[in-house]
Amino acid sequence: MHDGFSLETLGVPTAVIVTTTFLHEAKVQRAALGMAGLAPVVIEHPSSSISEDEIKARAADALGQVVKVWQGDLAEPGGAGVV
Repeated sequence: MHDGFSLETLGVPTAVIVTTTFLHEAKVQRAALGMAGLAPVVIEHPSSSISEDEIKARAADALGQVVKVWQGDLAEPGGAGVV
């Protein structure tokens, strides 16, 4: 979230990716940083102990959310595949 905040402050559209387990913490951090509008892209947890094929599938699932964030269309997690 901190890197996303820094990049957004510089005017760089940013998609911060978090796993489901860390979604609450991401929301707390964005509130603390004053970036309530920074919508995290949410993927299933875990991400460090999965196969390459599972990583590719999660990346494909995240892509639609990332595009929506960059376009300003994902205000808050809650769409398909999002917690």
